[in-house]
Amino acid sequence: MSEATMKRSDSVNSLTTYRHGQEDAHAQIASELSKLVHTIPPAQRESVEANCDGFKTLFDQYLSERNSKISWEKIQPPPQGAIIPYASLTAGPTEMKDQLSKLAVLKLNGGLGTSMGCVGPKSVISVRNDLTFLDLCVRQIEHLNSAYDVDVPLVLMNSFNTHEDTGKVLRKYKHQVHTFNQSRYPRVLKETLLPLPADNNTKSEWYPPGHGDLYRSFYESGLLQQLLDEGKEWVFVSNIDNLGAVVDPSILNYVTSPTNGCEFVMEVTDKTRADVKGGTLIEYEGRIRLLEVAQVPKDHVEDFKSVTKFRVFNTNNLWISLKAIKRLVEAEKLHMEVIENKKTLEDGRVIIQLEQAVGSAIKNFHEAIGINVPRSRFLPVKKTSDLLLVMSNLYNLSKGMLTMNPLRVFATVPLIKLGAQFSKVKNFLDRFESIPDILELDHLTVSGDVRFGKNVTLRGTVIIIAQENDSIDIPPGAVLENKIVTGNLRILDH
Repeated sequence: MSEATMKRSDSVNSLTTYRHGQEDAHAQIASELSKLVHTIPPAQRESVEANCDGFKTLFDQYLSERNSKISWEKIQPPPQGAIIPYASLTAGPTEMKDQLSKLAVLKLNGGLGTSMGCVGPKSVISVRNDLTFLDLCVRQIEHLNSAYDVDVPLVLMNSFNTHEDTGKVLRKYKHQVHTFNQSRYPRVLKETLLPLPADNNTKSEWYPPGHGDLYRSFYESGLLQQLLDEGKEWVFVSNIDNLGAVVDPSILNYVTSPTNGCEFVMEVTDKTRADVKGGTLIEYEGRIRLLEVAQVPKDHVEDFKSVTKFRVFNTNNLWISLKAIKRLVEAEKLHMEVIENKKTLEDGRVIIQLEQAVGSAIKNFHEAIGINVPRSRFLPVKKTSDLLLVMSNLYNLSKGMLTMNPLRVFATVPLIKLGAQFSKVKNFLDRFESIPDILELDHLTVSGDVRFGKNVTLRGTVIIIAQENDSIDIPPGAVLENKIVTGNLRILDH
């Protein structure tokens, strides 16, 4: 047998083994999920079975695509016209009733507040004047509806982690808020590729599969069809913790214009060194698509983070045609890359969560584009350092919307780094008698046991570091401008 024939034979054998491995993994997970479904009480079985069916589809895609890595050499910048500047949009008319009558607003509400030390949905954390993320969203919609005499629906996509607690909170609002749940999928053991849960009772063994699940869950909830029946044409989707994601008249005017065939708009904004991990728009094999850091080959991660090569990132503010969602879901033409999210359990076992990003569906929609929006439309609250910004005099609050204080001279917001003692909301609030004046602040770093008195003003660059076993109290009324404070400073009551 020739060497070439032997190599072809080895290649065929390898491919055959790989295919058999895939078939075995598919058969094993199907068998285990079937056993799992039969442990469920009959009253709950239908919903669990539907979730398991959805998971099997995602798992099959994962098996078939997990060795298909992105080719870095094929990545190109988006073609001319794929990203348009916000300034090029025609301003919306003063009377927006017709455009608003075609719109629904959907907030992604699946996350918990655990990363900020809070219990329950993140959306019920107070962020300004004792108002929560959810309060601010409801106020924005109520203002639109009363100001323009329309009925813009507010929709929440909850997860099984947030559904019950959110339902209790919604009772306090006069405005009806629509809700539906995203899917509930079983975590998978990395070593065996078998489902972790043996029953439906242990919450931590299940997970919500990322916001890419929106399309299918929205469709299957019946809400998508209900909104279409009510004459709605577009849905504005955003993370509930992005306080800059408000209905924008110029973008609404653009998407509702009868002259453009656009079905999907992704708001992007200029990348800074603080945004190096954000997904970006690229051209790949002739199509515009979203590239996430998790998809980047390890030896190109630093290239991906470059603010010169990839100048914009995805804010996850999306404007999507409802008819297009329906068409793509029904035709099963809504392809999104599967993201493998690995986590280590307390007992040391490694599990896999298969997830998808809502923005990665952009490649499936006709005439999809990005709009390069002002940074003000991206104001996420992920950490207490973000909370300090939005609680401060840097922003004014009106009708549920935060706008930059006109007295702020700089267009950018200060860079704030708070130490571990500030990481939980309760500890953060305990360390500030009142939120400092930061109108003229450029940079703040705080580390160690530091507390702030009332009416403190911070300007320029301020660095406050209390070493181990030391503590620093910034006295009431103090003005710190371009200062470094270290050592031990304790103000005692007497």
